[in-house]
Amino acid sequence: MTNGWNDIKNADLVLVMGGNPAENHPCGFKWAIKARQERGAKIICVDPRFNRTAAVSDIFLQIRPGSDLAFMGGLINYVIQNKKYNEEYIKHFTNAPYIVKDTYSFDPATGLFSGYDPEKRKYDQSLWGYELDEKGMAKKDMTLTHPRCVFQLMKEFYSRYTPEVVEKLTGIPKEKFLEVAKLIAETGAPDKSMTHLYALGWTHHSFGVQLIGSMAILQLLLGNIGVPGGGVNALRGHSNVQGMTDLAGEGRFLPGYLKPPKASEQTLKDHIDANTPKAVDLSMNYWSNYGKFYVSLLKAWFGNAATPENEFAYHYLPKIDKVIAMDEILDRMYRGKMEGMVSIGMNILASNPNVKKISEGLAKLKWLVVMDPFETEMANFWKYVQDPSKVQTEVFLLPSAIFAEKEGSYTNSGRVIKWKYKAAEPPGDAKDEFWVAGQLWNRIKSLYQKEGGKFPDPILNLTWNFKNPYYPTAEEVLHEMNGYALADITDEKGNVVVKKGERVPGFAVLKDDGTTACGMWLYSGVFPQSGNRAKSTDLSDPSGLGVYAGYGYSWPANRRILYNRASADPSGKPWSPKKKYIWWNEAEGKWVGHDVPDIKPDLTPDYGPFIMLPEGRGRLFAAQLVDGPFPEHYEPFESPVENILHPKTPHNPVVKVYKSDLDLLGTPDKFPYVATTYRVVEHFHYWTKHIYGTSALVPKMFIELPEELAKELGIKAGDIVRVSTARGSAEGYALPTKRIKPLVINGKKVYTVGIPIHWGNEGVVKGALANMITPFVWDPNSQTPEFKGFLCKVEKVKA
Repeated sequence: MTNGWNDIKNADLVLVMGGNPAENHPCGFKWAIKARQERGAKIICVDPRFNRTAAVSDIFLQIRPGSDLAFMGGLINYVIQNKKYNEEYIKHFTNAPYIVKDTYSFDPATGLFSGYDPEKRKYDQSLWGYELDEKGMAKKDMTLTHPRCVFQLMKEFYSRYTPEVVEKLTGIPKEKFLEVAKLIAETGAPDKSMTHLYALGWTHHSFGVQLIGSMAILQLLLGNIGVPGGGVNALRGHSNVQGMTDLAGEGRFLPGYLKPPKASEQTLKDHIDANTPKAVDLSMNYWSNYGKFYVSLLKAWFGNAATPENEFAYHYLPKIDKVIAMDEILDRMYRGKMEGMVSIGMNILASNPNVKKISEGLAKLKWLVVMDPFETEMANFWKYVQDPSKVQTEVFLLPSAIFAEKEGSYTNSGRVIKWKYKAAEPPGDAKDEFWVAGQLWNRIKSLYQKEGGKFPDPILNLTWNFKNPYYPTAEEVLHEMNGYALADITDEKGNVVVKKGERVPGFAVLKDDGTTACGMWLYSGVFPQSGNRAKSTDLSDPSGLGVYAGYGYSWPANRRILYNRASADPSGKPWSPKKKYIWWNEAEGKWVGHDVPDIKPDLTPDYGPFIMLPEGRGRLFAAQLVDGPFPEHYEPFESPVENILHPKTPHNPVVKVYKSDLDLLGTPDKFPYVATTYRVVEHFHYWTKHIYGTSALVPKMFIELPEELAKELGIKAGDIVRVSTARGSAEGYALPTKRIKPLVINGKKVYTVGIPIHWGNEGVVKGALANMITPFVWDPNSQTPEFKGFLCKVEKVKA
């Protein structure tokens, strides 16, 4: 989330696309309402359903599931063709002027970029790089007229996305599209800004990362990144999803988005060299500090055992050929390539596609540990297995504490780390994660000490400096994450800025020589020597912009708006007095303002605002994405219509699909309707169904059908209907509705069926799992499943 919840009130336009915050983030959505009440902002909702956000929006557009990139392509084309972009912003703050190598190309007839290997289903991304000069700097054309500069390539690429094409692909009438495009384009003015709110409605596609990239392009063109009321804002669905991601809960990273070592990186130097980018323009290039963050992490983990002589225990870390994400974990499990699994607070049957494949995979494990407050579908997966009598898996269900029964910090949307306190002790045998981790490490260490074993060093030498090693406290863990000095730390003049043993004030003082330890560089500063800033509750806001700098701690460096140097023009002056946020103080020779400047304070205005990139500029052209440097419209892997842009390449050509006997895919002749999943506010994901509360207000699984489709099928409200796909079926009560209209897609009527996700066969509120029918198809960049657009059929089971 580039900005934050409070900042939404500064927007002149709120575009909600890919989420339903009035339903799924009802507390945070108040800031959008505040923007309308106090600024006259308009709220635009684009969604397959007339949902609760649409009900309080100024404008609603119904879109066909999976056609969002066509809509976004149309908006980008409209802004370019009508010259509504902020020209100074894109010249100086984006890679629009950069000249791309002549090995890059895109064939609109096939829908493929240069370098595609059809056998490997991969691109050679090296063909998409910039042209560099003799010093290794990117070549630029500041007039934006060079035929191979990013701006001209982008202009040509998106010229195909006319309002007429948008209508054919999305079902949105041309005049409605143009009405919204005009309102959005107006926020390219210096005194206006648009914020974009999205969630799983965008990530749950086989092109989800490209969808988010398309909004980044639009917002960069309009100059809406780094400014109050702007940004591309991911709304986190659970209060600690952001924290889980930051701390590498999904395994594709190490904490703070550092990289796991690869097999080709046998030495620490190999790894740091491979992951430290070289600047290609005037840029802070902050990832040039990668080695400092990495060595400090190793020191936090392995302490005195991590020395310069042994490369700071780098060899304790496994060297892997590839990172195994959730899709491959589940596939390996099904193929019998996994012995056991530990699941902490995760219900993989409810949260991943194709329950039949997952449950059969769980049945092939020797053992399964499920740590959860409730007996979940995952713990009782055998109920979904074709032949339960053949299940050999030994299941250990460990009762755990819920959020209110443990102390610690959340990292919310907006990257705000906020402390919470224990309200009650967990009942019975339930324990929290700190207790479990303490017990587990001590017992494993004891086994290694007694029995030996292969390579015990990482366990035996792990830093475990807790007062009670069997039960660490949350604040002790936060101390390690914040970081501390292992020797006196001096500045450039030799002055001691941090004494040995003190916690560091922030990541700027971290070293790569072993004198600092830091378990999570991005969080460094949350717990300095002066105290735990996550506990701070100061509600003062002198600027009136919703900064609230004394409330919690927003990573990085308590910065509330990322890239905020871009809130000032190339010379350092605010774009508009209305949006004054950070500016260059010529007299003092430094950046000042209402927030922590997202740039070195004394770095002159000619440096780019996007400090984490070697360009220092935002990427309109992103060669780092495996499925193309520009976001292109591809159909969902199961689609009711052909891709009119390039029928020969209808789908994302590098999408992740699998070919087991249970990885079945449907076609529109057998499954004629589009299905999409969603949530309801009365349920919280998959756990409130276990308790008596608001979930009892929506106790039964239901299927939302367009009234016209229900009439065609002879279905009335309350009938039991079965929704089937190539993977399986789910039954629920029919809910014919006006909220989903049939759409005309290139002359063909297309119906959309809405499927809420919250039920299962465990709990006090029971129903079908939506994932009985969802496809095992995954985004190639993020490995996120395609829940938001697949094919189904509907039939009445009984009245």
